[in-house]
Amino acid sequence: MDEKIKQLISELNKVVVGNENKILLSIICLFSQGNLLIEDLPGTGKSTLAKALAISFGLDFKTIHFTNDLLPSDLIGINFYNSNEKSFVFQPGPIFSNILLADEINRASPRTQSALLEAMNNKKISVEGEEKKLPLPFFVIASQNPLDQIGTSPLPESQLDRFLMRISLGCPLRDSEKEILKGNHKNPDNIKRILSTNDLVNIQLEIENIRASEAIYDYILDLIQESRKLKSGGLSTRAAKGILIASKSCAFLNSSKLVLPDHVQFIFSSVAEHRLDNGIKEEISISQKIIRKVDAVR
Repeated sequence: MDEKIKQLISELNKVVVGNENKILLSIICLFSQGNLLIEDLPGTGKSTLAKALAISFGLDFKTIHFTNDLLPSDLIGINFYNSNEKSFVFQPGPIFSNILLADEINRASPRTQSALLEAMNNKKISVEGEEKKLPLPFFVIASQNPLDQIGTSPLPESQLDRFLMRISLGCPLRDSEKEILKGNHKNPDNIKRILSTNDLVNIQLEIENIRASEAIYDYILDLIQESRKLKSGGLSTRAAKGILIASKSCAFLNSSKLVLPDHVQFIFSSVAEHRLDNGIKEEISISQKIIRKVDAVR
């Protein structure tokens, strides 16, 4: 399995050039059964990464572009009357997929966003009072445009908290961008399927069994407690559980049977920052300040 994981990372690096750490975080999020928020300018590779992840695992992939006139039924589907069968038939929407790319999520209305929230949280939806389960695994990758762009509005804190991680791909370095311009990168449609859906499910089960010592539990709780000294109110218990499972996934990627502080530190910013963001861009992020304070005391 270690060789397959290395091959997976190598293939994804050929598609999304110059972003190895962000690719690792995306894989960690998928292995952790979480949902991923990518905040970036258009054209930085968000759709490419989502499609490449889906193909490499042989997962069903769909995209829906969120606009201000998008309705919940456009996302989840509708019941329509079939005159031949003389009964109502459910026509599933794009949400019925393994990986859903919710493109420009912060352009949609709160009503449509809340329909996605139910799916992310419960892995099922409600249509006219009837519950319908979504295919498993189910993984949402949502892209969010910067809030200073026209037609955007911030996601509410309750919805941000449903995303295990937030990352930003950013613009590639000059040399990487030159390789892209030269065509020295792989089209996601040509990527190899490295792992199967069953492999993914087995990995997710294996990760849950990775051990964390009492010291790691205390370290995570120290980070949580330090965050709660902030005016924003700090990190929730859901965030603490997210830090733990993402740290276990990071340990798995590093072929470790035990979670180490380095694993916690690698994923902490991506799990914590969108829950703590005060809108002020500083040289050192809030999450990094928390790590430094806790490490100084310990």
